[in-house]
Amino acid sequence: MPLTTQAAPTTYWLEHAWLDTHVEPGVAVDVADGRITAVRTGVDTPPPGATTLRGLTLPGLANAHSHAFHRALRGTVQVGTGTFWTWREVMYGVADKLTPDTYYALARAVYAEMALAGITCVGEFHYLHHAPGGTRYSDPNAMGEALLAAAADAGIRITLLDTAYLSAGFGAPPNHHQLRFSDGTAENWAQRADALKEGHGHARIGAAVHSVRAVPAAQLATVAEWARARQAPLHVHLSEQTAENDACHQAHGRTPTQLLSEHGVLGPRTTAVHATHLTGEDVELLGDSGTGVCMCPTTERDLADGIGPAARLQGRGSTLSLGSDSHAVIDLLEEARAMELDERLRTRRRGHWTAAALLRAATADGHAALGWEDAGALRAGALADLTTIALDSVRTAGPLPRLGAETAVFAASAADVRHTVVGGRQIVRDGVHTLLADVPTALAESIAAVRG
Repeated sequence: MPLTTQAAPTTYWLEHAWLDTHVEPGVAVDVADGRITAVRTGVDTPPPGATTLRGLTLPGLANAHSHAFHRALRGTVQVGTGTFWTWREVMYGVADKLTPDTYYALARAVYAEMALAGITCVGEFHYLHHAPGGTRYSDPNAMGEALLAAAADAGIRITLLDTAYLSAGFGAPPNHHQLRFSDGTAENWAQRADALKEGHGHARIGAAVHSVRAVPAAQLATVAEWARARQAPLHVHLSEQTAENDACHQAHGRTPTQLLSEHGVLGPRTTAVHATHLTGEDVELLGDSGTGVCMCPTTERDLADGIGPAARLQGRGSTLSLGSDSHAVIDLLEEARAMELDERLRTRRRGHWTAAALLRAATADGHAALGWEDAGALRAGALADLTTIALDSVRTAGPLPRLGAETAVFAASAADVRHTVVGGRQIVRDGVHTLLADVPTALAESIAAVRG
């Protein structure tokens, strides 16, 4: 039953619940019309008729940066050596084979994998718009509509970040792979994006600038204004590679962050993704403008991108969120853990973030970056999206339940997610997806279909 159907009023009894600052035992959460109506503490036993969620229940996890089709690369791109740029050539090969039907099947399976990992909302950074060669489908948004349908049928929420991708690099025309990404101009992109509809309560529409490489400087403001007029989230890949910084300096005499600032792209509704190679002035521009930053540590280390200055960015004023990006793994707990552990490796010092702060990045702050400010917390009025992590697996058994946040972040994995609830409806029950009976087979078959 997809999210287009409202769940009946119900009560969930949480054996242990993370209430933003601490773990509370025995919590009853009442739900009606997809939202939490009450959170009652001190409820020692399940009320009559309540659904019991044993383990540690958190707000649903938000995956703030995803390219669903990259899931088909897992394993393949781990063979041999190379760089981001050689990885990109393999990625193009998969992108060339996708159609609206095959993309729907792949994305539905990927989003179901996310639900099994406790992810209740995904930010899909979507630039695969047209047919190979750049020909528009009869429905110009057929690929985006496939993603919206896939999320609904996998039972999770989505912010479709429709992406402007117009150039191979600083004004160069798109290469033959990139033709299907491009609308030609930002004005054409905006016209197509205008036709996207949120609908059904599970989807919101945002915008993205692929990168300063892919959107000419004179057209950045068009994308930013489209998002601003709609009060929609705006995301942008930023300084993922030093080569991008070097090329931007050569073309414009400034850093990518400076270029975005000059053209009105930065601000509280904007999220910079990666932000790996920044100058001190870049950090100040991002923080002082209230621009958020989405860190994707498992992809950044898989592609040998580097370690971004997450602690400095947050200290300056940037809110941090987390994403699984290329889906080398889909595990938001690992992303949270990796952000802290990468910073430890760089600084040779422990404890840059508390477990609670890392969970906020994976929940409330990730949802806010995607335009879902009404999600990511266990409180009355919030969307009834929950994730329950086992506290009795081989990874999590032993610590006291009051240390559940630390156990979740520093020991648990996606394999420990026991239940996932979206809009009050149980999408994962006892580790089994309730809408897609065999997620591994769905993944295998949909990936095989685009390998050719």
